[in-house]
Amino acid sequence: MTAALEVLATGPLATVQDLGRPGLAAVGVGLSGAADRGSLRLANRLVGNEEGAAGVEVTFGGLSVRALRPVTVAVTGAVGPVDGGAVNAVTHLAAGSRLTLGTPAEGLRSYLAVRGGITVPEVLGSRSRDVLAGLGPEPLAVGDVLPAGPASGPPPCVDLAPVAAPTAGEVVLRVWPGPRDDWFSPAAVRELLSATWTVGAASDRVGMRLDGPALERVREGELPSEGMVPGALQVPPGGRPVLFLADHPVTGGYPVLAVVLRRDLDRAAQARPGQPLRFVLPAGRPPDA
Repeated sequence: MTAALEVLATGPLATVQDLGRPGLAAVGVGLSGAADRGSLRLANRLVGNEEGAAGVEVTFGGLSVRALRPVTVAVTGAVGPVDGGAVNAVTHLAAGSRLTLGTPAEGLRSYLAVRGGITVPEVLGSRSRDVLAGLGPEPLAVGDVLPAGPASGPPPCVDLAPVAAPTAGEVVLRVWPGPRDDWFSPAAVRELLSATWTVGAASDRVGMRLDGPALERVREGELPSEGMVPGALQVPPGGRPVLFLADHPVTGGYPVLAVVLRRDLDRAAQARPGQPLRFVLPAGRPPDA
């Protein structure tokens, strides 16, 4: 384990993330980890790491780092200018060279993997920063030095991953109704699926606040707190849903109208404030099923 990168600029938010802390919800610790797990896995594969190695999650660009020794890196996720490298490509940085992520044109979150993985200390078995619970390494700051471990696998055998960019248009997410859809009128369920929602400006790693019609409830009062999962669409009293993302609370007392399929959450994590969003049922499921 040796120093690999010095942080020169962070942008709006840059945190160390791996694949999180599974299995600890019963003791009040959420999963956390990369918001777009597929992009982190891809970045790690490009540099020859195990898929769950820790990297840097960068929100809306702005990260700049200097190599303190020769390192191999890859940037994935949001698509935008990369000074000193390219998106979805393997980059070899000489000692002293810089890598800077500009503002992305598509997508919201970028992932920087370093061969050997970022090896900051683990907290409860993970190097992820949970911004809600305050667990894990602090968000990156100018002057931080990131260590990387020894290579754990063979050198990367590809230079470029030809993957599709995150959409800049309407984001479509598949949902299963429930578990508390009976707290809402049938019209509310239909409206969830027919309305075009807008990603709210207050969205973050905890949840995506959605602007759109208020969804009508047919039951008064509140639930006792119950377990929450990534992808839960919880509806507060105002009637506009919140989509829980990587750092969501492990329990909640507002009813959950629907749950986004886990494999669609990477797409949700790349949705930007102001972007349109629509919910659909999985193929083959009738609207009244």
